[in-house]
Amino acid sequence: MAKIENRLGRGLGALIPENNIQTAPNVEEAIKNGTVAEIEIDKIETNPFQPRANFDEEALIELSESIKQLGIIQPITVRILSENKFQLISGERRLRASKMAGFTKIPAFVRKANDQEMLEFALVENIQREDLNPIEIAITFQRLIEECHLTQDQLSERTGKARSSIANYIRLLKLSPEVQAGVRSGKITMGHAKILTSLSERHLQLKVYYKILAGGLNIKQTQKEVDALLNPQKNKEETEITEIPNDIKELKTKFENYFELKSNLKISTNGKAKLVIDFEDTEKLKKLLNFFS
Repeated sequence: MAKIENRLGRGLGALIPENNIQTAPNVEEAIKNGTVAEIEIDKIETNPFQPRANFDEEALIELSESIKQLGIIQPITVRILSENKFQLISGERRLRASKMAGFTKIPAFVRKANDQEMLEFALVENIQREDLNPIEIAITFQRLIEECHLTQDQLSERTGKARSSIANYIRLLKLSPEVQAGVRSGKITMGHAKILTSLSERHLQLKVYYKILAGGLNIKQTQKEVDALLNPQKNKEETEITEIPNDIKELKTKFENYFELKSNLKISTNGKAKLVIDFEDTEKLKKLLNFFS
């Protein structure tokens, strides 16, 4: 029992197997063999292509405390600039948290990459994060297309996301700035936003956007609002008449009494009518069907 208590006393790191990645004796060997090198933190400069602008201070403190207990479980990735100078490719949160934890060295994969590759590495890694909102993802995809000259098919291969999903994200950038802000803040969902992209005119986007906020519209209701704007004539034709003529009401009553069924009658302004029949007893339904057979 003492042995087990001693193992647990060393923290969670004692329960996690050692990383199979070997640490190279120097940077040259790390590059050659694709292994990890221990690099002095003060020799690493941040990534100028880093797409992430804000870092949650509280989350960094939590990560720093974790690193104090467990060390760096996942190495960062850097590129070599000169013999004693490196530039971060990915892992800025880990680098910042390691500094906060008082570490002077950090394990890192060392790569040789040009500026174009640096940007692509940083943007693709950014896409994999779980805390991005849909607009941030859309902007990252757009940068990969414009600045790294990647097609949507190539993006799909690099990120593992379906091409249709990538296209849907990029379309969000056609929304008005106010609607995009609503997506960022979580006021509306990706599903709502995707429907709003069907509206090319921004004032129409805003019209439905405000309805979503005011009425708490779900996806189906939002689609109905957008469809009404896209097909105003159809919507006008299908407007229901609230006051049904008395002679039609009498026919409806006779029908229900004869077949012993309940029904719901809808009449549109274009003269079309719909009779919806409710039934629980299959015998009554058979009676109705036999009548028309």
